Amino acid sequence: MFIQTENTPNPATIKFLPGKTVMETGTADFQSAEKAGNSPLAQRLFMLPGVASVFLGRDFISVSKKEETEWAALKSRVLSAIMDHYFSGEPAIIKTTETTNAEPRDEVTQRIIDLIDERIRPAVAQDGGDIVFEAFEDGIVYLEMRGACAGCPSSTMTLKAGIENMLKHYVPEVKEVRPVVL
Repeated sequence: MFIQTENTPNPATIKFLPGKTVMETGTADFQSAEKAGNSPLAQRLFMLPGVASVFLGRDFISVSKKEETEWAALKSRVLSAIMDHYFSGEPAIIKTTETTNAEPRDEVTQRIIDLIDERIRPAVAQDGGDIVFEAFEDGIVYLEMRGACAGCPSSTMTLKAGIENMLKHYVPEVKEVRPVVL
């Protein structure tokens, strides 16, 4: 098995490409080992000293390191853990039954979500992250940055210069874009 790596705009995060599907649908973002309970892959990665967060995309795994950890010491261990996971045959995520009470969305909100899903999320995924729509209230779009994009030095510029300008252009009702701070 050959796993490729790519640097991301976030120097604390590397994108690992195993050449296999990681997630059939959606993404998963784990900010701690305690929150990785349904992911054998994330649990395995969090066992490595220095791993701060794990993000799973369709065909990639973004791993962020703790500030005091150097990639030179961590990268080969992450590669080994990913290989061990795939050789184990375990799934990346153990499916759970979720109940959603999604409210119907108005036309403007749906246009915003469609633009994010079709034009913005694929570009953000190339950098090892994801962007999730949270709300549209009083002309303000609230978005959550995940994976390599969470905490990235250029994420504010991406939100303001890129995403905000695009949404304002296609959806005149949008006045501003703000990050959701967790």
